[in-house]
Amino acid sequence: MSATRYTYLGPEGTFTEAALRTLPEAATRELVPMVSVPAALDAVRNGDAAAALVPIENSVEGGVTATLDELASGEPLMIYREVLLPIAFALLVRPGTKLSAVKTVTGHPVAQPQVRNWLRTHLPDALWESAASNADGARLVQEGRYDAAFAGEFAAATYGLEPLVTEIHDAENAETRFVLVGRPARPAAPTGADKTSVVIWLGDDHPGALLELLQEFAVRGVNLMLIQSRPTGAGIGNYCFAVDAEGHISDRRVGEALMGLKRICPKVRFLGSYPRAGVAPQDVRALRRGTSDEEFTSASDWLARCQDGRA
Repeated sequence: MSATRYTYLGPEGTFTEAALRTLPEAATRELVPMVSVPAALDAVRNGDAAAALVPIENSVEGGVTATLDELASGEPLMIYREVLLPIAFALLVRPGTKLSAVKTVTGHPVAQPQVRNWLRTHLPDALWESAASNADGARLVQEGRYDAAFAGEFAAATYGLEPLVTEIHDAENAETRFVLVGRPARPAAPTGADKTSVVIWLGDDHPGALLELLQEFAVRGVNLMLIQSRPTGAGIGNYCFAVDAEGHISDRRVGEALMGLKRICPKVRFLGSYPRAGVAPQDVRALRRGTSDEEFTSASDWLARCQDGRA
């Protein structure tokens, strides 16, 4: 395995590359762009890279399905950290292009909902076609296949384009969450501001099946930050659920919730416990009464005394 190589959703000039370069270790790694999320993750699976950075959630569109599906299937991988990146688009064109001359535009499918209103107002007749990534859209504009691409302003120089309009976004403070993914290993020690990700499969379809899963978290005071259903491919109505929960697997409340899920679900895939981006331990909300490690330990000791006749 190449311990010095990180892959990412390419080509050069993507928001994913920009997010990856915010990591301190990126300065000492070989950063290799890949054509797709599956390709970036497969490089980790087959040992060609130590880790991959891929988008997993957008504040406008929600979960990035390509990443969620890849993490739920195939050889297991694990998330080690996350990166949050503010997102604003620029309309990149070949030098000299006027806005009135833009008839075709391109960008990543996740970008379209983030610029839909701007398009409706400024380019109502332009034809949108999706690209593999925003940077790939810029490359296609460079080649003359489209008139303009929505991408990061920083991609303009890479592809010999110019930003015709900048700071385009329908939603203020839009951001995308990226995750650094590697092969499974022992999770890093808890920081006090952590997140745990899992994928859960329902055993069978019956009234209250999803509620049963959620109750494993709720009764232990574990807050959920994301829950998204994804089809399993086994037929209409068959779903698994990608879940992000506050806390670390070593926290008693989180560990016991995962054990509860393992008892009632045919399959639970642990995707990792890792630090939350941009959150310090002192910023984490106070735990509900009865959900701290100390209270779980006290309850366990009480049960042991009852079993020994010492209650």
